[in-house]
Amino acid sequence: MNTGSDQPGEAGVASDGTGTDGAKGEQSLGSRAPEFIKARRALHLSWQVGIFIIGLAVVVVGIIMLPLPGPGWVVIFGGMAIWATEFVWAQLVLRWTKRKVTEAAQRALDPRVRRRNIILTSIGLVIVAALGGIYLYKFGFEMPWNIKDQ
Repeated sequence: MNTGSDQPGEAGVASDGTGTDGAKGEQSLGSRAPEFIKARRALHLSWQVGIFIIGLAVVVVGIIMLPLPGPGWVVIFGGMAIWATEFVWAQLVLRWTKRKVTEAAQRALDPRVRRRNIILTSIGLVIVAALGGIYLYKFGFEMPWNIKDQ
């Protein structure tokens, strides 16, 4: 079983620095293009340009979706995953992002943080309910754009 990469400069280095892929099954950094493409420089360069353009299109669509309805961040990370099939920098960004998301999830499970978040959410809901009640008391069920000077 070959755990490293046969390409120069693509040694399998795990995040723990052991030089192996680690127990979590992480793949080594570098291009995941088929061997017959990597063997031909011009074809490999064309492959990388194609992957970059496809990933760029997906990331741009994700950025457009941020203010619009749609899963903007999911699409952006999908574009990054496309780039990560070819580019080491994208693989490193995705690993860093995964690590940060895992840390945030662990912090969110901390009972003190959960209690604080529940308290802040409750206070926010009380404020929104109070503002809604004041609005209804003053204007009734009238839409804001239909309110005349009173």
